Amino acid sequence: MSVVSRRNFLQCSAGAVASIASRSLWAAQKPEERRIRKAVKYHMITEKLSVLDKFKLLADLGFDGTEIHVTTKVDRNEVRKAIEATGVQVHGFLNSSKPDLIGAIDNAKFYGASSVLVVAGRVDKNHPYDQVYAEQQKRLRVALPYAEKQGIKLLVENVWNNFLLSPLEMARFLDELESPAVGAYFDVGNVVRFGWPDQWINILGKRIGKLDIKEYSRKKQMNEGLRKGFDVEIGEGDCDWPAVRAALKNIGYTNGWATAEVKGGDRKRLADIAERMDWVLALK
Repeated sequence: MSVVSRRNFLQCSAGAVASIASRSLWAAQKPEERRIRKAVKYHMITEKLSVLDKFKLLADLGFDGTEIHVTTKVDRNEVRKAIEATGVQVHGFLNSSKPDLIGAIDNAKFYGASSVLVVAGRVDKNHPYDQVYAEQQKRLRVALPYAEKQGIKLLVENVWNNFLLSPLEMARFLDELESPAVGAYFDVGNVVRFGWPDQWINILGKRIGKLDIKEYSRKKQMNEGLRKGFDVEIGEGDCDWPAVRAALKNIGYTNGWATAEVKGGDRKRLADIAERMDWVLALK
């Protein structure tokens, strides 16, 4: 059932009033009482609003938090005020592949976040796999003691960088670092091209610290090209969401963060993203 048809069903069914009441009750709950906390990346909010009004928008749409990218230009003090005013959290700092992990940890700490997203290197013709493996572990080992001291986790994301191509290898890479402050930032959509997200989730298990939510279509990949596979809305690609939910339940991922990483937009667009996340993750 598509999101649109599902919405029409809810509106037309005799249980619509009960559904609305249920949604209101869910919205009134504290984030920690929910099964999974819902977020979007801060740069996905494209309306020209103040920092405070952007946070109010997220709160209105039922989002619990957001993440700020290292390249995003924003007044940090205004962000802190917006967090206090709305209760919407900055749960993570997105450092991507930037080399300064210590600075990223400090930024995460400033915002009251719990993690730094790390893209670990890239394998190509001039950067051999074994060399990248060793260099990236060294890079993380240098920063991990400081991360532990600050109470911040360094979460390595699975991205299209020709590196850490299987869940078994990613688990090994993380385990060899021997630190409670390292884990995986698992991107559900990024593995659909060559694998099955539920298998990754079950293998990575407790190593998963947070989730990125997006889709991928193998049909669009075959017909239009690799990157075109991402041009599909959440819930309308080839991700087996029931299997994902079962795997998350199996590993005990019941109170973590799930952040949409898709094309952003205005209030209407973000509301649709919120509804799609509710649908595929069974948050309502």
